[in-house]
Amino acid sequence: MEERYIASIDLGTSKLGLCVARVKGDDVQVVYYKETPSAGIRGSVVANPMKASLPLKKAIEDAQDELMIKILQVVVGLPRSDVRQETATGGFVRSNPDDYITEEEVENLKSMALDSYPLDDANSQYIYGAVAQSFSIDDQIQLVESDVVGTLSKALEGNFKVFIGSRRATTAVDKIFDSMGIAIAKKYFLPDVVAKTVLTEEDRQSGVALVDIGAGVTSVAIYQGGIMRSYVAIPFGGKTITGDIRTECSISEDLAEKIKLKFGACMPGKLASLSEKVLQIRLTEPYKEVTVKYISEVIDARAREIINAVLYYIQESGLENNLRGGIVLTGGGASLVNFANLFKELSGYEVRIGFPRHLFSASVGAGVYSPSAAAAIGMVLAAKDDRLPDCVTRPEPVWADDPEAEEPEEEAAGETADEPFFVPDSTFQQGEQGTLIDVEEYGPAEQPEAKPETPQKPGKKAKKEKARSEKEPSKPKMLWLKDIGAKFKTGVLQFYDEMTREEEDESAPKSGENKHKEEE
Repeated sequence: MEERYIASIDLGTSKLGLCVARVKGDDVQVVYYKETPSAGIRGSVVANPMKASLPLKKAIEDAQDELMIKILQVVVGLPRSDVRQETATGGFVRSNPDDYITEEEVENLKSMALDSYPLDDANSQYIYGAVAQSFSIDDQIQLVESDVVGTLSKALEGNFKVFIGSRRATTAVDKIFDSMGIAIAKKYFLPDVVAKTVLTEEDRQSGVALVDIGAGVTSVAIYQGGIMRSYVAIPFGGKTITGDIRTECSISEDLAEKIKLKFGACMPGKLASLSEKVLQIRLTEPYKEVTVKYISEVIDARAREIINAVLYYIQESGLENNLRGGIVLTGGGASLVNFANLFKELSGYEVRIGFPRHLFSASVGAGVYSPSAAAAIGMVLAAKDDRLPDCVTRPEPVWADDPEAEEPEEEAAGETADEPFFVPDSTFQQGEQGTLIDVEEYGPAEQPEAKPETPQKPGKKAKKEKARSEKEPSKPKMLWLKDIGAKFKTGVLQFYDEMTREEEDESAPKSGENKHKEEE
């Protein structure tokens, strides 16, 4: 089965999330995930492409250096703010009404909704996504997709929610990656992508509100019957809380962010003894003292404002009584201490934090399973389902294209390499490509006992080999180890053992009978 790599980038207001995953069939293995501070982005929209490209370029270079790859294309998320939703209906007359309606026809109808929806101003507007709400045939209406497939009808119609955003925002994203020579494989409307990453099918069927709390924007996507029924974005989030701490304490934004992450919490009345602890900020003389309780009071006031705004838009959707699955919080702001408890207290719904579900394996630390990673992971999973092509290339050895280039010297048989070597297609451990394996961990290969050397007159074969070696130096063969798996240790030892024996056989003294024949 063909192996490919997918690279996704979450362009957030306060951080960039870069994820690289190895995909083989339905198996997804995250081999790299890292978050770095962003710049030039406000409310999830690229406001200054030149400033935003600087940390992004550095993040991509770091990933390429660590993985020893070249990223050729990426998948990115569309901005979550300044998005409006409209209701539309589209359909077509079928060429053969006596045939069953197929899934392909339904997908074609969805594509038509994206391609042919009439925008008021195509120069300034861009369709971020279209979600089918229901389908209609000759004698039935309000059918879901699973019910309409397999029916007979002369025509097929669909009712859609179309999400429209700013074209300037997408142009800015294109500008950034064009300047770096990296193609954009696909842009994803993040609410639907994140929902499929953190919500189960049961959640989406029973009714749930997914609240994604980012730094610059808080989005609310409401699901019922397995379909996204409503979406709205609130233009403030975690960075607003940081700004409140900065203003109240008269400190820098960077320090305010660190205090929020380290000591920030909602509901100051439930912090127990922690609320009496005092933070000493030594920026001026005399130094400033701030209690953790006061910090919590500042955070709590802004958190309540965010929650009340979310509850207002849930009520405006008309689906407030259909949320049997309650509210699921995700995004970086969802990790704020006591935020979920405060949400539950003010709303009356069941509230939980949504983490990326275990639809993949990873060897890059626990951060890849945090709520802030949901967008980057979700885009990788969506790109896998969309069968997007390989996003990276692995560099070939320099001597592969240049016959005059010198190949590296081969290690002597039985000697342990000083540096770890690279196994391109190893299934060792978790099976990720590019696993670095140190031979020293398994010990040197066992060597046969050396035979005592006896002086002898060089034979004709030995003379020819010596003359040949003086004319041209021998070059080691390039060996690629593939699909080693659990028997890696045994295979390497056996490999070195066989090579050593072959060299010993060639250099060992001949028997007495063969020696006389050569002298004759």
